[in-house]
Amino acid sequence: MTGLALPDHSGASTPVAGMRGAARLTIERTGGIDRLADLHQASPLRILFPYPLAGDPLTAALVNTSGGLVGGDHLQIEIAVGARAAALVCSQAAEKVYRSLGPDSRIEITLEAGAGAWLEMLPQETILFDGARLRRRCRVDLAADAQFLGGEILVFGRQARGERMRSGLIQDAWEIHRDGTLAWVDCLRLEGAVEALLTQKAALDGAIAAACLIFVAPDAGAYLAPLRALFEDFSGRASTTIVNGVLVARWLAADPLALRRSFAQAWLFLRRQKKWPAELPRLWHI
Repeated sequence: MTGLALPDHSGASTPVAGMRGAARLTIERTGGIDRLADLHQASPLRILFPYPLAGDPLTAALVNTSGGLVGGDHLQIEIAVGARAAALVCSQAAEKVYRSLGPDSRIEITLEAGAGAWLEMLPQETILFDGARLRRRCRVDLAADAQFLGGEILVFGRQARGERMRSGLIQDAWEIHRDGTLAWVDCLRLEGAVEALLTQKAALDGAIAAACLIFVAPDAGAYLAPLRALFEDFSGRASTTIVNGVLVARWLAADPLALRRSFAQAWLFLRRQKKWPAELPRLWHI
């Protein structure tokens, strides 16, 4: 792990290389049943398959056995769902990004859904310690009639310890491609004196947590007004918009738990519209 050093026989310090973890999962529909077609995993990433709730699609849980990321770590995640198949991929726990002495932590995610497929990528929080440096990129490739529900939740600092993220790097980028065409791209980047940017009115206006939910479906525009109505009682700031058939909701909050609950409410609303159970996986607690 970068940021640590081991002595060699001469007494000098030798840097320890960052971890390179990988996870690749492919789900295909054969004989009317969604089945595991390919699985590859390299430490510290693991993919587990808990029993899905009644009525849910095949469910996979991503696990980072290292307990978090330090500077120099690099994770690669690839999820593919074939034509007419369905899958729910969730994280086993919140991801922690520890303080770095210089190198960045990197996460690269590639998601793909074929014709008529359904893919959910349900995150738990990414907790950014003071001094963390994270570069994360998620690319989603969808067939014209595939449906995708995904998102992210960021928490700036360890709130239970009274810690705020004062400095570091956050570069969090999304690309959504439909039928081979770029439909939506977005990137959040905060670097250096992060705390000052978090407090600026024109930036995050004092929020200590932020979230983004992305829903892609041929009828995504029909859910714009109902989603906005869900935010009326939210204690932070939230809204939603639609661009090229990509429905995007965003949250800013001083209370990460309140944000998590509102995020879950929106997620469950959209699941219900697509005839999936209005329940979250057992690993995801509100």
